[in-house]
Amino acid sequence: MSKLHLAQVNIARRLAPMDDPIMLDFVKNVDKINAIADNADGFIWRLKDEDKDLATSMFRDDTLIINMSVWKNLESLFNYTYNSGHIEVFKRKKEWFSKMKILHMAFWYIPEGYEPTMQDAKNRLDYINNHGDTPHAFTFKNKFSVTDALTYKQIV
Repeated sequence: MSKLHLAQVNIARRLAPMDDPIMLDFVKNVDKINAIADNADGFIWRLKDEDKDLATSMFRDDTLIINMSVWKNLESLFNYTYNSGHIEVFKRKKEWFSKMKILHMAFWYIPEGYEPTMQDAKNRLDYINNHGDTPHAFTFKNKFSVTDALTYKQIV
């Protein structure tokens, strides 16, 4: 059996255009946050800026910020999210983003070496919004294991 890694997607609806003064501190911190992720233990891959236009067009909403990455495991992603310099910017999200009425994040396991696509991300977000947390698409609230994912029978 090949090794599995954890993919994650999260989306946020910005309060203003990226060049608006409201978004200035967020924009100033993007490179810093990306560098923290790139150097975090367990980090493998992230969606780069050149792919973001495709991302927003797939979701048919140019007010969305889309983040997708791959991690060695759930613990690595958790540590980056809550135990690194990322947390300082994360705590300020209400300054830049509106509260979403749908689940805006999903995690899922992928084969080692696979880079998730925008369609993968959209499918997992749709799934979690229709079925809630399952081993097919989940959040930190329900930390499903690789074994859970391998044995789960997806709801159709």
